[in-house]
Amino acid sequence: MNIDTARARLRPVSAMDIDDLVHLDSDPEVMRFVSGGTPTPRAVIEDWVVPRAESERRMYGTGTWVLCDPATDAFLGWASLRTPRHSRRPELELSYRIRRTVWGRGLATEAAFALMAFAFDHLDTERVFAGTVAGNMPSRRVMEKLGMTLSGIHVGEETVGAGMPTHPLHLGPDRYEVEYQILKTEWQRRSLRWSSASDLTA
Repeated sequence: MNIDTARARLRPVSAMDIDDLVHLDSDPEVMRFVSGGTPTPRAVIEDWVVPRAESERRMYGTGTWVLCDPATDAFLGWASLRTPRHSRRPELELSYRIRRTVWGRGLATEAAFALMAFAFDHLDTERVFAGTVAGNMPSRRVMEKLGMTLSGIHVGEETVGAGMPTHPLHLGPDRYEVEYQILKTEWQRRSLRWSSASDLTA
């Protein structure tokens, strides 16, 4: 299923996107908060990333959507909804990754908003959550603009509630992860509206 936004088209990822995915993950700035700048091996994308996304789509109607320029079909990045493997809750994990050449245009927010609307309006989803390392402020701003709120802090194998300090004194901001969430009831109550493209920042 394709999903159109104001400035982009989201279509399900396929093997034809492997070259673009490899190129995206070869940018150390894009991968800074994902792997410390290390690129994702092509074999991982070919043998795990794309097949897993296609399996998600077949089983749950979720997966990964490639973000494209509607006029040129140029690859701009991707956004995904993933079903947690070890959760019994009706929830989905949101993630996104955008080419550095189009950072700051609000495309991550626009794509993520479209997938959240799809999750709550068309899938049996009660909660959408997303996570990143604490120092990744651009990604955290996207989550906040989507109406998500801080729901947990992950330090190693431990998870503490949102009532804990957002910056533990004994760790740097790249040493722990934060999780944001929005519930279906909150989504419906907020009825998020974009008044103009200038409201969106990645």
